[in-house]
Amino acid sequence: MNAPVHAVPTAHRTRIKTIGVIGAGQMGSGIAHTAALAGFQVTMVDVSPAALDKAVEHIDRNLSRQVGRGRITEDQKDAALKRIGKSSTLEGIKDVDLAIEAATEKEELKRKIFADLCQVLKKDAIIATNTSSISITRLASTTDRPGKFMGMHFMNPVPLMELVELIRGIATEPDTFSTVRDLAIDLGKTPAVSEDFPAFIVNRILLPMINEAIYTLYEGVGSVEAIDTSMRLGAHHPMGPLELADFIGLDTCLSIMQVLHDGLSDSKYRPCPLLVKYVEAGWLGKKSGRGFYDYSGPKPIPTR
Repeated sequence: MNAPVHAVPTAHRTRIKTIGVIGAGQMGSGIAHTAALAGFQVTMVDVSPAALDKAVEHIDRNLSRQVGRGRITEDQKDAALKRIGKSSTLEGIKDVDLAIEAATEKEELKRKIFADLCQVLKKDAIIATNTSSISITRLASTTDRPGKFMGMHFMNPVPLMELVELIRGIATEPDTFSTVRDLAIDLGKTPAVSEDFPAFIVNRILLPMINEAIYTLYEGVGSVEAIDTSMRLGAHHPMGPLELADFIGLDTCLSIMQVLHDGLSDSKYRPCPLLVKYVEAGWLGKKSGRGFYDYSGPKPIPTR
């Protein structure tokens, strides 16, 4: 979590100069933050003007933290903020070189975004999706440019995490891949190439572990506190699996497990019934104020 922030590149390897980020949530704002700090012109798109304002405020606070820790200068912060634009319609990014979709992990929503985006985006622009689990080939097939489409899965929180997974669909052209790989490096990230299988690499390994931790709670093997303490101190994980699930969002965890279960047809990926119940209750973790922990007070309290 203490990764160094990379300075603005002196020369970009990639032909990408302008970037559109669709979605102003945690991932979208993190991608915009990272790209702007690396010297790219960025426009965030969200249907909610309030969400856009909130995202810019969040970026401002995070940049200030980086200034306070000596990782960037005040001038770099100010320059990065000036590179970030906002739009409540996709028309605002019609001329970008790259559009990165960072909406909620729901395939129907992503398909609708791509259908609308392809009507306004210039023909030679690349489209990337930040999906954490959905087939790149399938998403690409819904666009007018499957050769210029690929997965670019950032880790959360984007400004601090060093990795980005790069996933080619069956139709992704070599030039598209090399351009996006160069961009990832310019953003200060280390790219890891994954084949287009459900949940790719990180979540293929991480989410079944989280799901098993939820089963451990569901079956009464241990409490929330016991499970998280065991994995923090016994396996030296920086965050317990249930705390991490709350941080990711329990709805996102469930979506990824459903993709794994449906895509690989293996019972070991069956989502834990307790995870399903929490999502049905609207207990989605930190973002909703309650998940495996209650966040309403000054300190998170286990709910089981």
